[in-house]
Amino acid sequence: MCGIVGYIGTKQAYPILIKGLRRLEYRGYDSAGCAMISDSTKQLNVYKAKGKVSDLEKVAENNDVTGSIGIAHTRWATHGVPSEANAHPHKSQSGNLTLVHNGIIENYATLRDQLKQRGYVFKSETDTEVLVQLIEYVMEKNSVDLPTAVRTALGRVFGAYAIAVIDARNPDQLVAARKSSPLAVGVVEDHSEFFLASDASPIAEYTNQIVYLNDEEMTVIERGKELKVYKLTGEEANAEIKEVNVDLSMLDHEGYPHFMLKEIFDQPNVLKDCMRGRIVESPYSHDPQVILSAVTNHRRELLQAKRIVIVSCGTSWHAGLIGKQLIEHFCRIPVEVAYASEFRYSDPVIGYDDVVMAISQSGETADTLAAIQLAKEQGAMIFGIVNGVGSSIARESDTGTYIHVGPEIGVASTKAFTGQVTVLVMLALALGMAKGTVSQDEYEETIRELIAIPEKIEKVLQQNDKIKQMASKFTFAKNFLYLGRGWNYPVALEGALKLKEISYIHAEGYPAAEMKHGPIALVDEEMPVIFIATHHKLYRKIISNMQEVISRHGKIIAVVTEGDEDVKNMVEEVIEVPQTIAPLAPLLSVIPLQLLSYHVAVAKGLNVDQPRNLAKSVTVE
Repeated sequence: MCGIVGYIGTKQAYPILIKGLRRLEYRGYDSAGCAMISDSTKQLNVYKAKGKVSDLEKVAENNDVTGSIGIAHTRWATHGVPSEANAHPHKSQSGNLTLVHNGIIENYATLRDQLKQRGYVFKSETDTEVLVQLIEYVMEKNSVDLPTAVRTALGRVFGAYAIAVIDARNPDQLVAARKSSPLAVGVVEDHSEFFLASDASPIAEYTNQIVYLNDEEMTVIERGKELKVYKLTGEEANAEIKEVNVDLSMLDHEGYPHFMLKEIFDQPNVLKDCMRGRIVESPYSHDPQVILSAVTNHRRELLQAKRIVIVSCGTSWHAGLIGKQLIEHFCRIPVEVAYASEFRYSDPVIGYDDVVMAISQSGETADTLAAIQLAKEQGAMIFGIVNGVGSSIARESDTGTYIHVGPEIGVASTKAFTGQVTVLVMLALALGMAKGTVSQDEYEETIRELIAIPEKIEKVLQQNDKIKQMASKFTFAKNFLYLGRGWNYPVALEGALKLKEISYIHAEGYPAAEMKHGPIALVDEEMPVIFIATHHKLYRKIISNMQEVISRHGKIIAVVTEGDEDVKNMVEEVIEVPQTIAPLAPLLSVIPLQLLSYHVAVAKGLNVDQPRNLAKSVTVE
C-alpha cells in the first residue's frame, strides 16, 4: 500500500522523485523518503521525514539532492509506527545499499534474529530494514554482485514485496523486483532513461512505454542499456512493453479543493467514456445495443456458466452486490458475492462451470488477486472488472472489461463505483441478450436509460450547495443509520462506508426491513437516519419503515425521486434525484450520499483525500 518511485537517466532525479511521490501519495502518507547518489561527492544521500511529501521536501531543502539515479517512497505503516526511523529508504549497515519496499516480509523476525547473531545492528522496527541487511549479507558472504544478492535474498523471504535497490558503489545500476505487489518500469526509446513506480501515474508524463513486472520477476536497469527482466530463478524473461496512456489532467485538482470532489463531479463525463464504443447503434435497426468484446470472444464459456462468483473488497464489494441483482435479473444465472479476504481462506467449492468475477479499482488489491489465483487453480474462468490498465488482476484474468474512468486519486472511491456499476449493467445486458433471457423491449429501454444517466447525474450535482448546507447540521452526529431496499440496499452500505472513511463518524448500512430486528433500538432524536427511497416496487414498504423511525423521533434524510411530495411532507430533509428504472437507481441515488459524506468531512476540517489509517490501493493482507 506504499508508493515506490525510481529514476535513472540523464536528468536530475530529485524533482522527478518528488513529483512522483506526490502522485502516489494516495497510496500512503504517514512518512516519506528519497535517496540519490550525489553527482559531486558520489555519496549516497538519504532524506526521510514523518508525515507527508511536503515534510520530506523541508528536510531535503538546502541539502545535496543532486544525482541522476535515485529511489523514493511514501509509506503506509505496517511494521513499525510512523516515524523518521521507520520511513524508507532503509540503508544497509555499511551504508552502501539502500532499499524501498511495498509489502510485508512475513518471516522478518526470524531473519532479523539470524542477522543480529552475525553482528548486524538495526535502527528501525521495519521488516524492510531486514531485507536490505540480508541483501548486503549475501553480497559480502558470497562475493556476488547486487542482482545476484537480491535474487538469493528474495529466495529466503516469505511474503509480498515490490522493491527497488541501489548501491552507492555503482551509480549506473538500479535493481527492482516484485511478488504480489505492483511495479512498473517506464522505458524511453533510446534507453537513455528509465522510470520506476508502483503504478503508471508518476511515469505517464515522461513516457507511455511501460513494462509491468510479473510475480517473482526482477529487472536490472542499467544506464544506457536495454531493459532486462529475469525470473527469480535466474533465466531471462520477456520484457513486454505496453503502451499506456494516462489523462494527466485527472492527476491534478483542476480548481477543485479536493480530488474527491473533482472525482464526484467527473462522473457524468467518465461514465460517457465508460460507455463509449460499447453502446452503439445496431447496423440493422439503428437501435442501441451493447457490444462487449469479453462477451463476444468468450460467449460459450459465459453462457455455459452454472454460477458466477463475484470476489471483491470494500466499495467494489458493494458494486458486486448490485452486479448480483443485475446478472440474476437480466441473465437468470445464480450469483454469489464474497469478500475476497474471506473467499481465499474459506476452502471454496469452485469448478470448471463457474465464472469468478474480480472487481477492483486498482486491479492490485492483494486479497482479490489471491482469490482469483486460487479460483484459477481450481479451473474457474476469471473475469476481471478493473480500472487499472495493465494491472495484476487484468493480467491474471482470462477476459474482462476495463471501466475506463481515469485515475482515481481520492482514497474514498466515487467514480470507480459508478463506473463498476455501469460496466456490470452493460455486461448483464450483453450476456442476457446472448442468452435470450431479456426481452428486446427491456433491453432497449435499459440501454436508453443508461445513456441518459450522465445527464441525470448532472442534475443531482446541481444540488451540491444544498447538500453542503445540509451537511453542516450533522457534523456533531456520533452515529448514522443508512437504510435501503432492493436495488438501493447496496447503496445504503456504500453511503455508510463513505461517511466512515472520511468523516470518522460511525455509520451502518442496513436493509430497511431489517431495521426492526435490532438497529431500531439505536434510533432517537440525536441519530440521523438516511433512507434511500426512490420509486420502485418496494417504495410503499420503505415509507412504512420511515414511519417507524418518525414515531421514535429519529431525524430522517431521504433520497427520493423528483416530485415526491409524500416523503417531503414527512421528513426533515429531502434530496431529489431524477426518475429512472429500478436497476439503474443506484447510479443516481449514490451521488447525494457521496456529496453528503464529502461536505460533512470538510465541515469537520478533515483531510478528505487522505483520511487517517487508509490508503487507496490495498496491496497487503
